[in-house]
Amino acid sequence: MGLLQPEAGLLFWMTLAFAVVFILLAKFGFPVILRSIDSRKEFIDSSLDAAREAERKLASLRAEGDAILEEAARERTELLREAAATREQLLREARRKADEEGERIVAAARAKAEAEREAILQDARHQVALLSIAVTEKMLRAKLDDEQAQTRLAEAMLDEMERRKTQKEA
Repeated sequence: MGLLQPEAGLLFWMTLAFAVVFILLAKFGFPVILRSIDSRKEFIDSSLDAAREAERKLASLRAEGDAILEEAARERTELLREAAATREQLLREARRKADEEGERIVAAARAKAEAEREAILQDARHQVALLSIAVTEKMLRAKLDDEQAQTRLAEAMLDEMERRKTQKEA
């Protein structure tokens, strides 16, 4: 008998022990192990399903978020366009009102200047008339001491009036 060749009795008892352990494991051990493997498999499957569902929901949320962002960008663009249009309209209106106000102020200034000019001319005419009357009065007092001088002056004035009248008619 050598170390590498076992005896028949030893082989029998080893086979019997193996069979008993195998039967006990098959009866009590393997079902527990298989149940735990099955439950682990079901847990993994449910986790994979949940992960797929979460991924699908995440994709849906991303699409929804992208749509919201696009809508917000459109609204922002629209608001900016409306604000620019409103600004341009307000600027046009302000320019128009400023032009009208400027024209009104210029017209009022021209009218005032014309009125002042007329007033100054009227005052100058009045002053010239008063001065003329005063000078004429002094001259007449000095020259018209006799009756002949008065007659000559009256005739000269009549001639002057007739000349003016004919000039106006022509």
